Amino acid sequence: MSAPQAAGIRVVTVPHTDAYVDAVLPAGVLRAGPAHEPSPWLDPAYLAAHASGVDVVHVHSGYAHLPEDEMVSWTETVRRTGLPLVTTVHQLRDPTSASPRRYEAHLAALLATAEVVLTLTPGAADDIAERFGRTAIVVAHPSIVTPVPGLGAERGLVGLALRGHGPAVPDAAGVVRAALAGAVNGGGRLRVLLADGVEPPPVPAAADTLEYVPLKVEAWPEQLQELHAAVLPEQCGTHSRDLEICRDVGTRVVAPSCGWFADQWSDVVVYDSDEERGFDPVSLDAAVAAALTRPAPRPADRSWRDAQRAAIQDVHAQVYAQVVADRAG
Repeated sequence: MSAPQAAGIRVVTVPHTDAYVDAVLPAGVLRAGPAHEPSPWLDPAYLAAHASGVDVVHVHSGYAHLPEDEMVSWTETVRRTGLPLVTTVHQLRDPTSASPRRYEAHLAALLATAEVVLTLTPGAADDIAERFGRTAIVVAHPSIVTPVPGLGAERGLVGLALRGHGPAVPDAAGVVRAALAGAVNGGGRLRVLLADGVEPPPVPAAADTLEYVPLKVEAWPEQLQELHAAVLPEQCGTHSRDLEICRDVGTRVVAPSCGWFADQWSDVVVYDSDEERGFDPVSLDAAVAAALTRPAPRPADRSWRDAQRAAIQDVHAQVYAQVVADRAG
């Protein structure tokens, strides 16, 4: 089945738009509005009232705010309307949520209802099969940025982003200390990028080895491109958009052992950090130092990434066309 067969199909995407959703949406598919967040399509009454105007609902994320019973009610409404549901599992454990049980319930409801399940790595697909009894189609994460011409990385500069306090990074100060030790041991220095409202952890260090700077959302790819290596500090999580940006711009990634980051891109340095065993600062120290002994990777080949994104869009087009045809038949 080829991509043009999906042309004209009306698809609700949740969320309505973001870098990943925009990158995988096939040409010719009609994205149904409105572009509000949280999506009004997650309201059972709205879905029921507007179901006749769309053909497919594709849920990526944006539902973490729903209580468990509301997600169940929503999936029951999906079944009653007869709309085919497609879902992409980006995270098997939401790193921003303090309620793993609720997120597990959300996934269970979605995966019990979806006609097609997608995910980003073979490891995640295996987890989905084991935990939920569903077979997931594996589609790689597409390119979402291109490098800025002429913007070079600083040799030895390690970056680490802190976006807030919570279960994802329960010991921010410990992560900063370990990353700093690794940066210094590797002959470099550490830059901690702080999101709005996040205070610098109390980590004493010489001014020439540790700096804190604001994380600029609108210039985040450029901030990653300036680094020799970027540390992903999450202790929980499954896949990483930051990793894909680093891959595109040519920045080495130091990734935790939780989730399937190394399945996304084999050229990463892994350290020990997960919810079961906790965070091992010695392994992060060693991983950062090891990352700095390697040259920064070259930015991803654009022709290959463009071809990959076209293939990913074609998979989505095939899925949409097939579920619509199944319902029509």
